[in-house]
Amino acid sequence: MRDFHLPGRSAVYATNGMAATSHPLASKVAVDLLERGGNAVDAAIGAAVLLGLCEPQMTGLGGDCFVLLAPGGGDDRILALNGSGRAPAAARAAALRETGHGVVPLESAHAVTVPGAVDAFCRLSQEWGRLGLAESLAPAIRYAEEGVPVAPRTAFDWSIAADRLSGRAREAYLLAGAAPRPGEIFRAPGQAEVLRRIARDGRRAFYEGEVAEDMLSTLRAAGGAHAADDFAQNRCDWAEPVAGRYKGVELVEHPPNGQGATAILMANILSQFDLPALDPMGADRAHLEAEAAKLAYDARNRFMADPDRTARLAHMLDPETALRLAQLIRMDRVLPDARAASEAVHRDTVYLTVVDRNRMTVSLIYSIFHSFGAGLASDKFGILFQNRGAGFTLEAGHPNEYGPGRRPMHTIIPAMLREGGRPTLSFGVMGGQFQPAGHVRLLTNLRDYGMELQEAVDRPRSFPDGGDMKIERGYDDSVLAELADRGHRIAIPDTPLGGAQAIRIHEDGMLEGASDPRKEGCALGY
Repeated sequence: MRDFHLPGRSAVYATNGMAATSHPLASKVAVDLLERGGNAVDAAIGAAVLLGLCEPQMTGLGGDCFVLLAPGGGDDRILALNGSGRAPAAARAAALRETGHGVVPLESAHAVTVPGAVDAFCRLSQEWGRLGLAESLAPAIRYAEEGVPVAPRTAFDWSIAADRLSGRAREAYLLAGAAPRPGEIFRAPGQAEVLRRIARDGRRAFYEGEVAEDMLSTLRAAGGAHAADDFAQNRCDWAEPVAGRYKGVELVEHPPNGQGATAILMANILSQFDLPALDPMGADRAHLEAEAAKLAYDARNRFMADPDRTARLAHMLDPETALRLAQLIRMDRVLPDARAASEAVHRDTVYLTVVDRNRMTVSLIYSIFHSFGAGLASDKFGILFQNRGAGFTLEAGHPNEYGPGRRPMHTIIPAMLREGGRPTLSFGVMGGQFQPAGHVRLLTNLRDYGMELQEAVDRPRSFPDGGDMKIERGYDDSVLAELADRGHRIAIPDTPLGGAQAIRIHEDGMLEGASDPRKEGCALGY
């Protein structure tokens, strides 16, 4: 139990339903939808779309999503929905290489893959929802028209990334030419109209007709190779999750082109060490996690790609692979950094989870990749374009090579834990590259150190990133000195590492929610 003399937050408990999101308005909307008779799918869609207005630098209709869904009601399956879009049919890595590019340029139409999230939301609602898409979207339509007060963390992130916006995006996402301050109202009337059309006509209203034409004309004017068929034919896919066991629980992750297998490999590497014998805030644990992350991420960067092209997934999930990699770790020195990833560092995503009265559980992550995506917005409706195409590599012959109709390796991953065949924890840790390491940090906080759920979310984090060992404030100076002596280059990041949301389903049915203080959200139940 936490020390109530000190600042902090308690876990939230409820019996009927619960939502944990990165913004209070989204959590409230989700619970409102549950109370009106909606299920976890209805509530998750409503909250997710609203987050595109509350945190537009993080996500929006021009982005992608991944979902894990546990149907509940005695059905212990976990299903995965891949709501990621594809590169245009005319995409060619060789053409970019010939013009001198070594990577897919971040702020260009070449980096814009077809948005996949809207199709996923429509399919989720149709196949698993109860209230219907119009009910789920109604709160976001109202807030898009009336406006959302900008929260302090959102304003901070907005100000850092405002210079990435260009053209129409500056008109739509700046107030009088500047990033909004905390408490200022952000409105998106163009998106309200798009949402009204989706509510009425479903996916067709977004991927065909005037909205699609608006996106296509904007992308073509910016040099993109996108065609009407790229949008009209884009479809999400149901898939089987990937999973691995860790000390009595099963870690369930989204399959490729998500990087969920990276978290499983990292957990398997750490299982070769006696973590409970180490100080959870000590140098040995931070060092072990950093080295395991380097090895797991190196495998990710070599093998992960579109599901049709991912190489050696079984190899990544094999405990024998983890055993061999663990033998490379030394406690007195550092491994080289992982082979460079195909995409630049970013940390911009929203994650939410909802559990309803029947224990249907949704673990959903939704993103436009870098802050404000490609920095481009459609001319008429102001839809921000993701730059997920920067997740490709231009290396000839690589499984993740940029190419026609392919989906890039994605950093976003939702997760669940399963015990005794039953889903018991739905969680995610936002933060781009950090996400697999964030999943494993939360998992080991719970399983190796016996932390309560909110404490497991709150504790300071560390992560090797771009040659630095990033350490959040909260570690003792002696720990930083010891890590530096082993060869880590210590850096205190400007922004915290990730942002987690989690809901635990106890054996007696009680719901326990935790929400990361690094964000502005909360867990709410009823």
